[in-house]
Amino acid sequence: MTILDGKKVSNDIKDEIAAEVSKMKQKGEKVPHLAAIIVGNDGASKTYVNSKVRACERVGFESTMVRMSSTTSEIELLEKIKELNEDEAIDGFIVQLPLPPQINTQQVLMAVDPDKDVDGFHPTNFGKMSLDMTSFIPATPFGILELLERYDIPTKGKHTVVIGRSHIVGRPMSILMGRMGFPGNSTVTLTHKYTKNITQITSQADIIIVAVGIPHFLKAEMIKDDAVVIDVGITRVPDETAKKGYVITGDADFDNVKKKTSYITPVPGGVGPMTIAMLLKNTLLARDRHRLRQNK
Repeated sequence: MTILDGKKVSNDIKDEIAAEVSKMKQKGEKVPHLAAIIVGNDGASKTYVNSKVRACERVGFESTMVRMSSTTSEIELLEKIKELNEDEAIDGFIVQLPLPPQINTQQVLMAVDPDKDVDGFHPTNFGKMSLDMTSFIPATPFGILELLERYDIPTKGKHTVVIGRSHIVGRPMSILMGRMGFPGNSTVTLTHKYTKNITQITSQADIIIVAVGIPHFLKAEMIKDDAVVIDVGITRVPDETAKKGYVITGDADFDNVKKKTSYITPVPGGVGPMTIAMLLKNTLLARDRHRLRQNK
């Protein structure tokens, strides 16, 4: 059994990006600039955005944090997005989710310029991804692909079962694992909470990508020997014996599942760190596209 060390791989990627940025600086070129809009005071969102800012500092990117109050209207947010779309200094930006209830999330994501949509959530990017065209791949699926590639895990002809069909992870993963090339060329089954006899399906899988947000959903008896398990779940579970009063738990029953796997991602330290690393990679790609447009 091999642990897929997302922390190490994400640090390798950040080092590679930092080397690219260093070359840009030596040539006197503009470095990538990532902006983030955060609306309201959601604690997890604040923590996540702050970690993105620190990651930008580490690799030498410029970063801008746009904080807006929880009472911000949809019109005000759309005006801010328009401003960032038109700002030539900004290469890419994200709108941190979740948004307050008075704001239509779909309207907001649609308003982001697809060429600056480094989260890869705009329908234009999602559609291009579905057609194997060049696009921004959502950061978490992009990170999973990178882990599979860097650990050289065979995917061609394998049966991949995706558990969960969110637009952020499950649905894009089902498309990406079935695409031409590597990682890809899998036979993919997409499952969800209404899937009947799910154990019958998962027990046939060579690769399982679980993203349902239910702690310990994937049990050892649900997988076959030597399966590859990619655990995207991350939930705080109250635990009075833990120092912080909670433990971070994935969607797989890690201690028991790992005994049957050939590869498995830990939680934390697996897919999570990869998400921010690939957001940085998307920003680097956005900066290159931006420069190409300016040179036309």
